[in-house]
Amino acid sequence: IPAPRQLEGTPQMLITSLDYSSYTGRIAVGRVHRGTLKEGMNITLAKRNGDMLKSKIKELHVFEGLGRVKTNEVSSGDICALVGIDGFEIGDTVCDFENPEALPPIAIDEPTMSMLFAINDSPFFGKDGKFVTSRHIHDRLMKELDKNLALRVRKSEEDGKWIVSGRGVLHLSVLIETMRREGYELQVGQPQVIFREIDGVKCEPIEELTINVPEEYSSKIIDMVTRRKGEMVKMENTGERINLEFNMPSRGAGEAIMAHRFKEYQPHKGEIERRTNGSMIAMESGTAFAYAIDKLQDRGKFFIFPQDEVYAGQVVGEHSHDNDLVINVTKSKKLTNMRASGSDDKVSLAPPTVFSLEDALEYIKGDEYVEITPNSMRMRKIILDELERKRQGR
Repeated sequence: IPAPRQLEGTPQMLITSLDYSSYTGRIAVGRVHRGTLKEGMNITLAKRNGDMLKSKIKELHVFEGLGRVKTNEVSSGDICALVGIDGFEIGDTVCDFENPEALPPIAIDEPTMSMLFAINDSPFFGKDGKFVTSRHIHDRLMKELDKNLALRVRKSEEDGKWIVSGRGVLHLSVLIETMRREGYELQVGQPQVIFREIDGVKCEPIEELTINVPEEYSSKIIDMVTRRKGEMVKMENTGERINLEFNMPSRGAGEAIMAHRFKEYQPHKGEIERRTNGSMIAMESGTAFAYAIDKLQDRGKFFIFPQDEVYAGQVVGEHSHDNDLVINVTKSKKLTNMRASGSDDKVSLAPPTVFSLEDALEYIKGDEYVEITPNSMRMRKIILDELERKRQGR
């Protein structure tokens, strides 16, 4: 990477990111394009709409390791954080106090995916989370908006639910994972693509997808992407590897991706095939036993370990057919004084499928939630009661 060129003249810095501190408020982050910025310096903030605001830099920070270090002065090429400037947005320019010259502003991509965030109302609510109420989650989402500019949060009509929109499943899953580590409990619904109507046509976000694979796998990758409505735009050989470029709907992106970024909205590409298998759902709450799991192994694959605590309505596996199946995994072996041949056979269980957060978000159906707590992650039906689910199904 070439070293930055020193550009002399009046200072210019485009604000490309922001941070937030509960002590100092919003912090502007960017790379100094030209000139020098100093602590205590008076500056002009050139807004995207052409307005000029007079302001002052209270503190200057540079980035070192994972943190920031205070400094007195930064010059052309330095990436820095400015404390004390008010009323800025991404795309504004920090300029000279007397002779302000704005840099071309940058645009922020609009959200393309939305998800329902809800308070945890499962039977295991509050077991290992510190922040579990709707007020806690609401305050945390509002705090996130201060530094996460591509995020949008809208309160749902129902209490304790929010529609959170972001730049894709990964953008939203990073927020969920951060909240989980901070001690929050919450539930999230299936990610939904944000459609728009442009000139009377239903349009959806299209991603520019780049995949680099060994040559022998290229045909498999092309087949997988075209099945998800992707269109190949470029293919080039680099030694024994192949670079593939596609345009594909955000709905089809999934997680097995090297690099993808928003390109534009295009007319809706039609239905994309999603998971066709049904879920295996726990019938009652209790401890899952190896004996019960062993007897049900031919019905599908499991997501739980023996001795895991489960509750009625929890998704504990994937059914081998397309319908949902309610099973009793809490059934233990009845002990008797009688010995019979074959009664003490060893149980041999296939290892369960363990999902990452992104896998689970991609996997769930429209009538399911992912329940996330600091120590565990479970999939469940939105309606836990089996009779109520049947009633709603009718």
